[in-house]
Amino acid sequence: MVAHMTLPTRRQFLQTGAAVSACALMATHRGLASPFGLPLGLELYSVRDELPKDYAGTLKKVAALGYREVEAAGFYGHSAAEVKAAMADAGLHCVSAHYSMDLLSRTLDEIIAFHKVLGAEYILCSYPGHKIKPAAGGEHTFSLEDWRWNAEQFNRFGAKVKAAGFRFGYHNHTPEFVVVAGVTPYDELMKLTDPALVTFEMDCGWVMVGGGDPVALLHKYPNRISLLHVKDFQPDVTPPHAAQLGHGRIDYGPIFKAAKKGAVKHYFVEQEQFDIPWQEALKIDADYLKAFKA
Repeated sequence: MVAHMTLPTRRQFLQTGAAVSACALMATHRGLASPFGLPLGLELYSVRDELPKDYAGTLKKVAALGYREVEAAGFYGHSAAEVKAAMADAGLHCVSAHYSMDLLSRTLDEIIAFHKVLGAEYILCSYPGHKIKPAAGGEHTFSLEDWRWNAEQFNRFGAKVKAAGFRFGYHNHTPEFVVVAGVTPYDELMKLTDPALVTFEMDCGWVMVGGGDPVALLHKYPNRISLLHVKDFQPDVTPPHAAQLGHGRIDYGPIFKAAKKGAVKHYFVEQEQFDIPWQEALKIDADYLKAFKA
């Protein structure tokens, strides 16, 4: 026997649909942080001590703090399929991953194959290399020739990565702002890399420690910087020691205001040291960004 079912009127259907859409929109907004209206991201280097002990469980804890996107800094022996499943189970999207110059030079084909399974869009170089590797215990500064060689490698990597359907990028630390022969390496990398092949992930904290100005760089290169690292450092502490966002020395107001006018598509909290339990610290970071008004 089939029970009689009353079909909804058009008005009831529309009202129900509007309510569902509103709920979905509210849920989406809860995962967004106000400075950019972008999903809140975390660089997983922040939890590098936890991931080897419980990879899937740590990802779920990260998601529970409000993060929706992540950037990988190693996969701890897991296959691309295993990482993809763990990310999906936690409700996270892996946007990008960091690799050393050495790994990129030796295993780029394998990295690209990994990303094809994982689905991450960006393959990033995490630190520059030397044209001629220094001897053990030797000088590890970078010459202008080294920086120009790095730019050549980035263009080469970028062409291959782009052909595979991904984007290649470079993440700075502090050496990019040590003037060499009258040249600022960060500007030289911008000048010598092809914008169609190489994008940049600007680490705002390391720019400032290195003597650069994130606001000026966002204005100078509005279409070259597509990812940001957001971190803070304790005031008047040398060497730099991490602080929770809003508890350190960096004023992110002008930085976020400049970033909103540029081409930033993703941003990631990165806290490399903790003086309180890591979940408490990363929640403070997340809450700071969710409440931020740029």
